[in-house]
Amino acid sequence: MSITIIGINHKTATVSIREQVAFSPERLREALHSAQGIAKENIILSTCNRTEVYVADKKELSPDQLTKWLADFHNITVDQLSPYIYHYTDDKAVQHLLRVACGLDSLVLGEPQILGQLKDALQIAGEEKVLGNQLNRLSQHVFSAAKKVRTQTQIGANPVSVAYAAVNLSKRIFSSLEQQTALLVGAGETIELVGRHLKNQNIGQLIIANRSVENAQKLADEYGGNVEVIPLTALHDKLHHADIVISSTAAPMPVIGKGMVENALKKRKHSPIFMVDIAVPRDIEEEVSQLDDIYLYTVDDLQNVIEENMKSREQAAEQAEIMIESEVIHFMRWLQAQSQMCLIKSYRDDAYSTRQEVLEKALRRMNNGESAEDAMQFLAHTLTNKLLHNPSKTINKAAHDGDTALITAAKKLLNIQETT
Repeated sequence: MSITIIGINHKTATVSIREQVAFSPERLREALHSAQGIAKENIILSTCNRTEVYVADKKELSPDQLTKWLADFHNITVDQLSPYIYHYTDDKAVQHLLRVACGLDSLVLGEPQILGQLKDALQIAGEEKVLGNQLNRLSQHVFSAAKKVRTQTQIGANPVSVAYAAVNLSKRIFSSLEQQTALLVGAGETIELVGRHLKNQNIGQLIIANRSVENAQKLADEYGGNVEVIPLTALHDKLHHADIVISSTAAPMPVIGKGMVENALKKRKHSPIFMVDIAVPRDIEEEVSQLDDIYLYTVDDLQNVIEENMKSREQAAEQAEIMIESEVIHFMRWLQAQSQMCLIKSYRDDAYSTRQEVLEKALRRMNNGESAEDAMQFLAHTLTNKLLHNPSKTINKAAHDGDTALITAAKKLLNIQETT
């Protein structure tokens, strides 16, 4: 049994190339069945950063076959695709898939989303009945190993994105966010990610303030739940409701001044406010940091946190690589054993056939009037001789030929204890 992977990712190709071989949800299922023309078992992983095809088959597969299939499916030429393709087989394929699942091959080291994407890919392959014993077993092994890596190392423990770092810092101020109100100022990509992270932390209420209320409303609709939308001009009236303020606009001047914050603190009876200014130029006046009961972080503060956390993840990645090496060996031993299952089955089938043949002869002897004891003696003697004939003949020949390696293997295989 051979396992092969081909793929293209953020390291080997630009987004303009990657989007040419991405699989839409509608075409993914069609592609899984199409790939069965190449290999018996297959899984396809398609994300914004990578497209990978995992296949398993009894025969060894050429990566060129898979590359041609991928190019043909997306109506591009092999020459257009080949410079960006990487491929792995057997133990290297297993190692690569483990690295992907653990986030070691991701754009953001240690990011956890890829594991969920892999599970989704496996589920779809299962629904389409293009999975077999090998890829199913490999996937379960990979998920188990990834869980072990995340549990036993710090690979995903510390945030390495500005959005996630901002939310993570807020949890240091408020142990739980379920009773808190967060005010997001802006409606760009960073704020969108911040809102998603806050929603994942079960934030009590979200307020989105933006110059374009329409754009803010689009974000609110995506988040769902308890989300209020206000124009920037309403910040003065709403700021005191916020326990957390995270701002990222493109405004040339600060949108939150010291006086506005002082007024909000009075209304809050000096209940603390955690503030993060991700914008450059700043959205929050620098003097706000001088106020009591204000915890203000800038993008530089977050960057320092991210750099420290990245170093921590890099150290964890070294541990993870060692663990992955062990997991590769473990799976390859299982895979190699599977390749010999047909040999074991054939051996056992021969033994069962011999048993049935001798049993039928013994029963005929009894039916012809022979005593049960004599028939049993015949069965035991004949069955023993038949089962021992081929091994004895082979060992005898090896002894005459001086084939000590075969004799040593026979001793181990048949558990022979030499007598003096």
